[in-house]
Amino acid sequence: METGNKQNFDDIRPFHDSEVPSAIGSLINNFYFRRAVEPLLKPITWEMFSGSMLSCKSVYDFQRTIIYPFMKQLIAKTTSELTGIGFEEFKGGSGHLFISNHRDIVLDAAFLNILFFDKGINTSEIAIGDNLLIYPWITDLVRLNKSFIVKRGVSVREMLDTSRHLSEYIYDTITRRNQSIWIAQREGRAKDSDDKTQTSLLKMLTLYNSSKPAEALRSLNIVPLSITYEFDPCDYLKAREYQLKRDNPGYKKSQADDIENMQTGILGYKGKVFFKFGNRINENLSAVDANANRTEILEIATKAIDAEIYKNYVFFPINYIAYDLMENSDSFAGQYTEEDKLFFNNYIDGQIAKIKIPDKDYGFLRKKLIEMYGNTVKNFVSAQKAQAEGEKAKG
Repeated sequence: METGNKQNFDDIRPFHDSEVPSAIGSLINNFYFRRAVEPLLKPITWEMFSGSMLSCKSVYDFQRTIIYPFMKQLIAKTTSELTGIGFEEFKGGSGHLFISNHRDIVLDAAFLNILFFDKGINTSEIAIGDNLLIYPWITDLVRLNKSFIVKRGVSVREMLDTSRHLSEYIYDTITRRNQSIWIAQREGRAKDSDDKTQTSLLKMLTLYNSSKPAEALRSLNIVPLSITYEFDPCDYLKAREYQLKRDNPGYKKSQADDIENMQTGILGYKGKVFFKFGNRINENLSAVDANANRTEILEIATKAIDAEIYKNYVFFPINYIAYDLMENSDSFAGQYTEEDKLFFNNYIDGQIAKIKIPDKDYGFLRKKLIEMYGNTVKNFVSAQKAQAEGEKAKG
């Protein structure tokens, strides 16, 4: 098995410290970067901001001087609380692969790294799809912020080589450089919050050592991570997309839609936000039968990641209300009040009112929005049931 050196990964890796001054110079002189960023800086002037940028000589400098203060300001404006649970074990500096559910295009990884920064833990590298790198300045910006690129727009012929290259990069980063990585459990957000790990993701992760898939996954120290937003600012955009796809199966989001989703997710109100780590899945992988084939191993790993994510959600009254509405039950009636129900119904109506499309289907949109807030509880209930049945079977 070959592992690459730094040069092998120049096409996808984040910037090295030696490349930071040049990348920052390029950004400062980019008209489109300035036009996008300047309105967000007030009361800081562009001159003050660009001076701070130019003072950064390393990736750490950039994260500390530019990203951290901006994110802290954003967190103060758009959340009522940001909490991380289970971070203590990552202070040792060994590399892990954090696989989480995916709610927000930009903030899932950004919030995670702020929590690491606050706790004095090395920030993680971030996997980002090249479909989001709409402008060259966005590519420079994310590579400055420890992001590496997942190439999505490749031909079927190139796909295997591209996936193996990415797999080798992830293995090299975690095991040789002891640098942790965050990656979403699936390509794109789970728009109805029915979080499921894509088997194809885990298959990609094993390609650097494809003859020994269980060992390949064990070496990555996979830690499932549950991300909970009390409110999803993009919920109405996701519901809108569901109806547009229902009415026109060939519908595809435009770049303008991606930008709208990014802006809405970043600037919209999220309420309380929780990041909670589950148990690493190495124990599940170690218990794999020696004769198990690749498909069985990937299925065991997928189920283990999903179960940990489901068990570690944090719930709010709106989640319990949504679940009871979905199931036409009062299973969690003790977790909310009549005032909570009134608030939730008003909230859903307010979000539907933001949707501007022809032939707006209120009943369908309402159902989709309720599912976004109830599916996490549904998956939690199913995980608890599966665990209880498993323990009963063991006797």
